[in-house]
Amino acid sequence: MYKDYLMGNEAIALGALAAGVNVVAGYPGTPSTEVLETIAKRKTERVYVEWSVNEKAALELVAGAAYGGARTMVTMKQVGLNVASDPLMSLAYIGVKGGTVIMVADDPGPISSQTEQDTRHFAAFSKLPCFDPTSVQEAYEMIQDAFEYSEKYNTPVIFRPTTRVCHAYASVDIKEEKEYKVHKPEGFIKDSSKWVIFPRLSYANHIKIEKRNADLMAVFSDYAKNQIIEFTEAGSLAEKPKENLIKDFGESLNESYKTNEKEIRKGIATQGISYSYAMEAMKKVGAVKTLKVATPFPFPEQLAVAFLKDLDEVLCIEELDPVIERELTYICGKYHLPTKILGKLTGHVKNAGENTRDSVLENIQAFLAKDIRPAEDTKAMQGIEDTKSIEVVNNEVGETQKDSKELSSDLPPALPVRPPVLCAGCPHRASFFAVKEAMKGQEAVFCGDIGCYTLGNAMPLDMVDTCLCMGAGINIAQGLGKIEPNKKYFAFVGDSTFFASALTGIVNAVYNQANMTVVILDNSTTAMTGHQPHPGTGHTMMGEIVEKINIATILKGIGVSVIEERNPLDLKEAIKCVKETANKEGVKAIIFKSPCVALVRANKSACIDTSKCINCKKCIKTLGCPAIVIKEDKVCIDSSLCTGCGLCMQVCPVNAIKGGCDCE
Repeated sequence: MYKDYLMGNEAIALGALAAGVNVVAGYPGTPSTEVLETIAKRKTERVYVEWSVNEKAALELVAGAAYGGARTMVTMKQVGLNVASDPLMSLAYIGVKGGTVIMVADDPGPISSQTEQDTRHFAAFSKLPCFDPTSVQEAYEMIQDAFEYSEKYNTPVIFRPTTRVCHAYASVDIKEEKEYKVHKPEGFIKDSSKWVIFPRLSYANHIKIEKRNADLMAVFSDYAKNQIIEFTEAGSLAEKPKENLIKDFGESLNESYKTNEKEIRKGIATQGISYSYAMEAMKKVGAVKTLKVATPFPFPEQLAVAFLKDLDEVLCIEELDPVIERELTYICGKYHLPTKILGKLTGHVKNAGENTRDSVLENIQAFLAKDIRPAEDTKAMQGIEDTKSIEVVNNEVGETQKDSKELSSDLPPALPVRPPVLCAGCPHRASFFAVKEAMKGQEAVFCGDIGCYTLGNAMPLDMVDTCLCMGAGINIAQGLGKIEPNKKYFAFVGDSTFFASALTGIVNAVYNQANMTVVILDNSTTAMTGHQPHPGTGHTMMGEIVEKINIATILKGIGVSVIEERNPLDLKEAIKCVKETANKEGVKAIIFKSPCVALVRANKSACIDTSKCINCKKCIKTLGCPAIVIKEDKVCIDSSLCTGCGLCMQVCPVNAIKGGCDCE
């Protein structure tokens, strides 16, 4: 260890390096910018760092690297989190393998921002753990803790410094480079049940998330940087020991609450830089028992109860919103504690702008000078009856299970489970199959997206290894490539999603010299949601005929030098194109163009020549088309479903499938 005089952002950067971070991406924005810049200057050869084109692209990239087991960090300011909120909310459900820290610098004031957003709300909204440092030294130490908690619980975590921590300078105890943790990523292990977001997975993971956060309340109550600060008679600080906090928690609640009639017992609850201001103020006005909250979500509830049970009044001093104030008010109600909670909601602390040393001093002076007793008949939360427990029975469809005796024996049997599949004749099936055939024998990762083509994950295609949110597959492929560059990476995206959310990802991949193949599945519509128009269709919702925006022209303008267009239903040519394109360097694009079967008149159904069919079932085993069925142990084509796309004819090894007829 040695001492260095550092800006808070520099300390955060060095803390991340000491934690063994492998991949860092971000978008500049005051007060966060110097974190990534310092990492770029001080990084070792084991670290990849980039400025991404926006915060969404940056978060998706580090998510991809984290899927491969890398320790990753993304940096941004509070308004940048709005841009990254799409992948953020979904990543909270998917989780990560390598530790992932989302470093969001808040700007109370605001000093250089459009808003005074409080990222602690975003932590609760996304159900992600949040760390809130109070000083430069603590920021250096806490960022390392954040990586450990993230990796232990397989979840991204939010790290939320504010301007006065980010831009403060202090003498900091930091590690020598030889003491840095060396983190070696395991690599990406394919598992569509984990990395592909579907409603069933989201439901199951939501249950796990709620349990994890409930557990973290207790864990964070024992976290060293959450503290109850007591004062000795001499006025020096003394942290209250927490060794027996959890063990004694239940017993402490059973103790009678005694009020000293001669003196109102007061305390202060605070966080971030406001804690440092409060400590300075107390040197002038006298010591007050203090709760320092370093993890605003999940809130350290047990520690808070231990703090509240001996107090009559608590003043909450925080930036920006009354997060701690609301939590303590809730806890008082939950545990029937008569402590009066004061702060922004009660008008005792201003509800806008940053706190300053002077404003905190004034708040504490006013709080200590005047007794603010609750009326005798309105003591907080007294007299409320215990809520009776409500039994909730969960099942996959969210209905209450009825008693079996109530079910009539003449009810029809339950419907069979029918998983969603690509439509018969869907050109996306041909596109996926072409890529799969071209990549046989090679290590390849297929990053999917939101749309009809997400269904390409189903067997037998099994061609969607990751799916997070719209447009994310491109940057996830880029992130995975930073960890295992020797694999082939494909990112699939539809034509509507290309315009909606993929453009910035492709720009980012080109700018940061990724090596991947973007496969654009152009079926000339927004198919999954009902065939709405988009900029590539040539008409608007008002019925106007407009110039089609050409995808290939956009790709060329972005800087993609290899752009191929093919009809995926010409299977031989499609496979050849994929093989040739994937072996080229840089960002390549293949546009598989064929209209959605719902937009075009179907051809006559294909049928099977039973004299040639050897019943190998290759057409079923490789394509999974719902129009190809088994009837009396023989392969048959359902003419009511078949569109005559011809894909199965090209797959049959004995040419037993032909077009222009019906299968009876």
